[in-house]
Amino acid sequence: MVDPVRYRVSVAHPHAHLFEVEAVFPPAGETPVVCLPVWTPGSYLVREFARNVQDFEARDEGGHPVAATRLDKRSFRIAASGRGFRLKYRVYANELSVRTSHLDGTHGFFNGANLLFYVEGLRQRPHHLELNAPKGWTGFCALERDGAAWVAPDYDALVDSPVEVGPHRALEFSAADKPHQVVIWGDPAPDPVRLAGDLTRICEAEAALFGGLPCPRYLFIVHLSDKGRGGLEHMDSCTLLYPRFGLGTPKGWEDFMTLAAHEYFHLWNVKRIKPKALVPFDYSQEVYTSLLWAFEGVTSYYDNLLVRRAGIMSANRYLTRLGETLTSLQATPGRGVQTLADASWLSWIKHYRPDENSPNSAISYYLKGEVVACLLDLEIRRATRDGKSLDDVMRLLWQRFGHGRGVPEDGVEAAVAEVAGPSLRPFFDRALRSTSELDYRVFSQVGLEARFRVKESAGDKGGTPPRSKAAEAKPRGWLGVVGRGGSTLATVLDGSPAMTAGLYADDEVVALDGYRVDSGSLVSRCEDRRPGEQVTVTVFRRDSLIQVPVTLGAKPADAVFLARVEHPTEEQKAAYHRWLGAAWDEASAGGS
Repeated sequence: MVDPVRYRVSVAHPHAHLFEVEAVFPPAGETPVVCLPVWTPGSYLVREFARNVQDFEARDEGGHPVAATRLDKRSFRIAASGRGFRLKYRVYANELSVRTSHLDGTHGFFNGANLLFYVEGLRQRPHHLELNAPKGWTGFCALERDGAAWVAPDYDALVDSPVEVGPHRALEFSAADKPHQVVIWGDPAPDPVRLAGDLTRICEAEAALFGGLPCPRYLFIVHLSDKGRGGLEHMDSCTLLYPRFGLGTPKGWEDFMTLAAHEYFHLWNVKRIKPKALVPFDYSQEVYTSLLWAFEGVTSYYDNLLVRRAGIMSANRYLTRLGETLTSLQATPGRGVQTLADASWLSWIKHYRPDENSPNSAISYYLKGEVVACLLDLEIRRATRDGKSLDDVMRLLWQRFGHGRGVPEDGVEAAVAEVAGPSLRPFFDRALRSTSELDYRVFSQVGLEARFRVKESAGDKGGTPPRSKAAEAKPRGWLGVVGRGGSTLATVLDGSPAMTAGLYADDEVVALDGYRVDSGSLVSRCEDRRPGEQVTVTVFRRDSLIQVPVTLGAKPADAVFLARVEHPTEEQKAAYHRWLGAAWDEASAGGS
């Protein structure tokens, strides 16, 4: 039996936000090099985790100091000369996100890629992790236990298993005949009966799609905080960050369930069905693939759809949320600049590093990928006379690639062709490799059509019909800016009156026609004017007070909602039912 790599993480100084790490490595050649990842799987950005490492030292098996020569920002050469060695160091952890690590007096959380150095030649060995926690604190991790240690078969599994520690109690339930845990940090805690019940329904709906769960157990780590929303998938667990008071509203609860459904769907899509480019992981640099739309966008499509299938969201509400997604896409000028394939490829420098020009120059592979996945599902249904769907493609990918050998760059399209025939190649050329507008006419397959209207307020997300004919008919002025909150302009949209007139991102808004406004009221007051009117926007720009005259344009019709066709056929009604599991005329589309 080979010797494992062993780690011991101690929570000795929570108020200093410092994890203490001890690592024991068996012999690894004459000049072993230890490295810390620069990114963590599922989050495609080089995050430079080594910047948080301090007090690094190395010793031999006898406890004597040995030289550790820094090679670069993340690597040390250890003068172990064919012997085993030990590392001891501390890691500052004060960033509360699903991708990083956080430690304070109330809890600790870490992703292994943030804390745990590795030796390339030892990555395939077993890795053991022990946790030294304060009295009364309990550690939670999805890995199997062997005595006091969690045991991973290799380094990849280790860093794909985040740890939560604190004075928590786990909520336990069973779904698809497998044990599940929910560990919550933060308050107020949601109703445990409702939480376990709804998560059970979602987990079982997803397991039914693929024919069972691929893991022996599953762990949800939930962080409730004052701000932020996000999730990160792992092999047998996930971390969810959500605003603490959001769970108290029906829409907030629904949104949390879609977030949980999204990360749980990754059990299959990306954790086991994964791009070939990520096999094996290269933790030293960016890894490129054009398939992130299929792994994140398809998952985004299924997160709402599976909450619907679980009976937690009505079909009518599902269509509203889908309309809101279509609206977000239509409101992003970058859809005409960047292809979906490029959005996937350039995630390392675009998606995770947005700036003031991002809405004009880029598109999210989550957002457009979700829309493309929906249209693809309907195209498959149409091509096969409703005999097949995207479900069949996902099951084929699971059967063929679910054991980790990796999906080639053309693998998703090949699977679709196998299920639905070669006729969808033009669809992929348009949806993935061009910046042409997507064709929404395929919604007719299920008796729906996409309709466009003007947004009725700054907070209008689309998804619903106009409130009244009067509201729809009223011409609305358009400035074309996006606020950052407060008075600062975050983005000036390409081709907008604001850009033509010379307003800039980072301008601090002072007044409109001599009356004080902030970035939000500036937009709403301009919408109360008529197209063609001239207004004067007063801003501070680098401490200079500037007046910018702007001739308002006509507000574009970029709010989208899905409406039922006037005279549906029986085939359309049946197809709608097969898609959403509800009667076509159960309620009006695009409603609340």
